[in-house]
Amino acid sequence: MSSNPQAPKSDPSLRPTSISVLIVACLGAAALGWLLLSFTYQSLPELPWSPVIVLFVLSIAEGLLAQNTSVRIQRKPGTLPVDPLAVARYVALAKASSLVGSLSAGFSAGLLAWLAMEPTEAAHNDLPAAGAGLVAAAALIGTALWLERSCRIPEQPDTEDEDDLEPRR
Repeated sequence: MSSNPQAPKSDPSLRPTSISVLIVACLGAAALGWLLLSFTYQSLPELPWSPVIVLFVLSIAEGLLAQNTSVRIQRKPGTLPVDPLAVARYVALAKASSLVGSLSAGFSAGLLAWLAMEPTEAAHNDLPAAGAGLVAAAALIGTALWLERSCRIPEQPDTEDEDDLEPRR
């Protein structure tokens, strides 16, 4: 409780993920990836494929979860009702995943740009892993935003007309 009773109360509701935050995170991670690779590439082993696989698996899992959640929130016939606490957890997962996907996409884009300009054979061999990482991260961003959107409560049609709200005489 605030000691100032006239202080404005904060809105406890979650807001949709800001695309501008994702873009800034992506650009910052791209710059970091570029700088990191430009200083340490000669001492690094070849790029691993395991992060690409993890990002694709997360993307698939969140896509399935988004589809299931959307159907259940819309109360389609034959579906079980959705637990509100589970939906809150899904939203938190979606918001975190979209940020992780954005950071991964930016980092992969920075790696890809640097590797494309490097004339060595090792850099040429690392291009597929960096490109697949970018695609996997973009897929994770898309499915995370879809999951977040799937967790929204659908708009209910108004059952009362404006005429019904006026008192009858």
